[in-house]
Amino acid sequence: MALPNASNSSNFNIVPNPACQPGDTLANLKSAVMGETGASAKYAAYSKKAAEEGFGQIASLFAAASKAEQIHIAMESNLVRKAEPDYVNPEAPEAEVHSTDVNLIDAALGEIFETSDMYPQFIKIAQEAGDTAAEMVFTRAKLAEAYHAQRYIDAYNTIDHLTDEKYYVCPGCGYIHKGKGVGSCPICGAPESKFLEF
Repeated sequence: MALPNASNSSNFNIVPNPACQPGDTLANLKSAVMGETGASAKYAAYSKKAAEEGFGQIASLFAAASKAEQIHIAMESNLVRKAEPDYVNPEAPEAEVHSTDVNLIDAALGEIFETSDMYPQFIKIAQEAGDTAAEMVFTRAKLAEAYHAQRYIDAYNTIDHLTDEKYYVCPGCGYIHKGKGVGSCPICGAPESKFLEF
């Protein structure tokens, strides 16, 4: 089975009335780095809060997601540095932390925005510019964010019935798998042996 991309998948359309205002591909890469930097820091703070509230499995999910966003930051900032070698990654803003259930919804909403609004627009602009490297990076991040949203909604719905299942992060694209039996990554094809456990 072919790995998913904007040509062979049906979930790359842009939502009506998108909130994201994209620029050219370089500006979009920088915007993505900024967004992912904030998300990674926020999820790290949410992980700490979940642990404090006794939600160990959700703390692991947020830690896994923080790492996944760092993978996106690395992919995107590497492309920025090809155009601007002196580029320095931005500092993360301080995260506003709430109760764990609210943090899960906030995180899910952020991921849904990225997968249905921001990244589809960035992908289209990269395609129009013929920038296949940026298209691939944006595509991998977009697809991973959809799985992140799913994991958050699942955790929200089962918050009072958590298990001891672990989360596994693909180092190639930031995909998060829950439980054993990852197999290969459904987004980038990375083997199970490379996944990071949380």
